[in-house]
Amino acid sequence: MASPSTAPQTPAPVVVVMGVSGAGKSTLTAALAAHLGWAHQDGDDLHPPANVEKMRRGEPLTDADRAPWLAAARQWIDGRRAENMPCLLACSALKQSYREGLRAGRPGLRFVWLTGDRDILHRRLAERTGHFAGPQGLAGQLTTLEPPAPQEGAIVIDIALPTERQVERVLEALGLAGRPRPA
Repeated sequence: MASPSTAPQTPAPVVVVMGVSGAGKSTLTAALAAHLGWAHQDGDDLHPPANVEKMRRGEPLTDADRAPWLAAARQWIDGRRAENMPCLLACSALKQSYREGLRAGRPGLRFVWLTGDRDILHRRLAERTGHFAGPQGLAGQLTTLEPPAPQEGAIVIDIALPTERQVERVLEALGLAGRPRPA
């Protein structure tokens, strides 16, 4: 029998909340972090300045544009995993290849896909202030989006649900329902 110091350690949970701009990734990630007491990061804050400027102009990002951003996201996840700290990341993860890159070498990483009506997304983006991504970039994101395939095991959440209900559904799907909030 292995001693406690040599027993294999189960990696801390990692959950990536994904979807197009305006889906509510940052809101849900923050609400889940508040409920669970987990570390969290808004992927928008990991974009290089050039990406932010492109999105501000409504220009779609290319795979090359997204490469350093996805590398920064992987680095952030790996930092939390090195500390065995459960974490949440808000990250569009629009393409299957992006999700595969985030999942590679990170067993147990789960995706929560926020999806819903285009009109709701557009309205949210039009009403949003102080953010670089506006409604002009939505069409490009929807074109780029490759919905998660069933084998990816994403937890699908409707953006029309109130945030509290979204949190409940995610917690249920992760097997964490009824878990008390941290003190």
